[in-house]
Amino acid sequence: MLTPATYLTGARLKREIPGANLALTFAGVLLALSLVAASSARAAGMLYIRGGGSGHGIGMSQYGADGYAQHGFSYTQILSHYYTGTSLGQVAPGRTVRVLLADGGASFTGALAAGSIRLKATSTYAVSAAGARLQITGPGGARLGTPVSAPLTVTGPAPLMVPGLGHYRGSLQFRPDGRGGVETVNVVGLDDYVRGVVAAEMPSSWPAQALQAQAVAARTYAITAQVGAAGYDLYSDTRSQAYGGVAAETAPTDAAVAATAGQVVTYAGRPVVTYFFASSGGHTESVQNVWNGATPEPWLTGVPDPYDGAGGDPYHQWTQQLSLPAAQARLGSRVRGRLVGITVTHHGLSPRILTAAVVGTAGTTTVSGADLQSVFGLPTTYAAFTAITVTGGHGKLTGTVFPASAGRVSVQALGRSGGWQNLRRAAVSLRPALSRAAVPGRFTAAGLAPGRYRITAGSLTGPTVTVS
Repeated sequence: MLTPATYLTGARLKREIPGANLALTFAGVLLALSLVAASSARAAGMLYIRGGGSGHGIGMSQYGADGYAQHGFSYTQILSHYYTGTSLGQVAPGRTVRVLLADGGASFTGALAAGSIRLKATSTYAVSAAGARLQITGPGGARLGTPVSAPLTVTGPAPLMVPGLGHYRGSLQFRPDGRGGVETVNVVGLDDYVRGVVAAEMPSSWPAQALQAQAVAARTYAITAQVGAAGYDLYSDTRSQAYGGVAAETAPTDAAVAATAGQVVTYAGRPVVTYFFASSGGHTESVQNVWNGATPEPWLTGVPDPYDGAGGDPYHQWTQQLSLPAAQARLGSRVRGRLVGITVTHHGLSPRILTAAVVGTAGTTTVSGADLQSVFGLPTTYAAFTAITVTGGHGKLTGTVFPASAGRVSVQALGRSGGWQNLRRAAVSLRPALSRAAVPGRFTAAGLAPGRYRITAGSLTGPTVTVS
């Protein structure tokens, strides 16, 4: 499961509906832009990306849960908000789960027995594959008996230590991985496992009700989202959910686990998968809109998330910007001709992108939100794109804003003191692109003295150019 610490971020955005905002067809855009392409050699262009949240957006927003707890909501209310139509059920808190800790080299400390072999708790032992069997090696490299059958279970009176990883409750289990290495698996009681998850997934300083919501979600996820491997049920990282063993346990998170002992989220009387993620940006998303082929689930429907940014959420709003040439280089063959910009064509239940059009001077390419997230390294698919190009000419400034929307841009001049001064506002044309003078999103400011200029469009500041 993706954790808050996994991402960098930051703005709740209005949806861009291209048909309503552009008032033109893509064919018209391409015709107009091809007419100006030859004269745009001196143009400076930037692509601005604004988005909200971090993570896949399905289920419980962790920063949203924090916000709800700060506003007095209980963990049961938090869970029922994010997992629509659910209730709480009960499972045995001592039932075991098997967590893959490592795959490759294997060693351990703190054990008194490895199967029928007696050990010293103060010694460190290694386990290696010997075909389908396992060889235990003691201090100094001495072999302990002949290879033994797999799996090999190692037990001790206290948490066992895996060098380089940490201490773990329960027992350790080893088996060959079939590639010459050894799988190290922690077999641990469910609630002891959850003790090692909560603080690894959510800051222990957060309100108790948020921690309790996380404990229930983590416990439910552990028994409903198992990976189906022969020797283990879960990964110890974000492929399942972060698990730090004893080192991750804290007094507040232990208390949250104890207060919710054995509780799980249920729908129609059975435990259900409880996805969670860092931050929603203000609205969660339905599962089928995030993962291709996913079956719609009534408890995994997108919902408003009004408190997502209430607790100092660093991911609630974020921005990126890069030059149009740099953006085109990242997009590669998705751009036909020269990059004009990107416009969202289909949103999910939230402003997350399902599909978008990469618009170039020679055509458009349809891409998914996940593709754009990967290309630009975005923390989520909740994003909108604006391209601004500015060209400085003789006594005038011209440029485009794409996607176009009604309004004006502000023209600013660089003063002698180094500060920017507002000069005037220029209208943004939304007329059909039938001629060079009517490029949608185009603006012109004439009668300018020589100097350095830029424009602002809403909260965005365009690139700086020179007017002669």
